[in-house]
Amino acid sequence: MVFNMMFLHDKKVGLRHWRMPIRSGGFTLPEVVMAIGILALCLGGIITGYVFSSKRVEWSAYSLAAQSMALQRLEQARACKWDLGSYPVVDNQLQSSNFPQQVLVLDIPMNSTNGILATNITEVIDIQTNYPPIKLVRVTCRWPFVNGKTYTNTISSYVIPSALGE
Repeated sequence: MVFNMMFLHDKKVGLRHWRMPIRSGGFTLPEVVMAIGILALCLGGIITGYVFSSKRVEWSAYSLAAQSMALQRLEQARACKWDLGSYPVVDNQLQSSNFPQQVLVLDIPMNSTNGILATNITEVIDIQTNYPPIKLVRVTCRWPFVNGKTYTNTISSYVIPSALGE
């Protein structure tokens, strides 16, 4: 705080006296404490929001990579030859035994050399065995997150023989 001390001369009485100091600006201690408290609350909210959003972005990247991995496996299953119109009939490629469990590294950008391992499990289920035959291909991708929980992405598709799909 800045005080201006003024020496005044009273002309009527002829006495000199000191005038009370004049406050020229500044804040009191309670005002400063309140301002610091409000600033701390605002900064705490901003930092908390940033940390929460960065975790959600990381989770989204993991989930997208797992979904992509499951989709690749589903495309492999759909590419299997299953043709009832050919001679000899080809019906042995689209079986669960042809798709063993896979453990692969998630395709996410990382600075370290340790990748995040995810597991693909492929199931081929006969839905309808009479004509037209229909199979369900279900791919489940399980992946761990930083918080210690394991998450699952699943994708499914119905498949019919090649000759029927044309």
